[in-house]
Amino acid sequence: MRRVWSVLVMVAVLAVIGWVVWPWLQQALRYSRLLSAPPPAVSSLPLPLPGVRFADTWGGARSEGRTHEGVDIFAPRGTPILSTTEGVVSRVGENRLGGRTVTVTGPGGYHHYYAHLERYPALKAGDWVAAGTVVGYVGDSGNARGTPTHLHYGVYTPGWTAVNPYPLLRKPWRAPAG
Repeated sequence: MRRVWSVLVMVAVLAVIGWVVWPWLQQALRYSRLLSAPPPAVSSLPLPLPGVRFADTWGGARSEGRTHEGVDIFAPRGTPILSTTEGVVSRVGENRLGGRTVTVTGPGGYHHYYAHLERYPALKAGDWVAAGTVVGYVGDSGNARGTPTHLHYGVYTPGWTAVNPYPLLRKPWRAPAG
């Protein structure tokens, strides 16, 4: 009888441990699948501001001898900005250049950086988002203060090397001339 109780206690302890660890394990597996998914390819990402036309501003001269590591997409203040990818929010906060920013780590471990935001929705680091989830609202925070309101959208490799996002974004459809 004593042996039966020992086995039952052991099973109960293992069940409790499994119950406590299971959500963490599910999150770890989900994150692992995200990181092992293929990174964005040419014209694979939806626009963060659907229907807005924009130009490739990658590599343009910027203050302090920098070059532009992203694209600027101009839109009215407060326009909702949509995540271009599924992923996990890795940062919500402010910095000197980008002002109010949100970073989403997506497939392949690529980081999608949204900057110069007016404000954020209720997001925090660790939240999972789907493509099309609102991650912020167009503004002019950071070093864009006083410029026309826009989104600075940047894409970075897992090692934080900047990648030109312009070719990765699906361009808005335009009717043929004539």
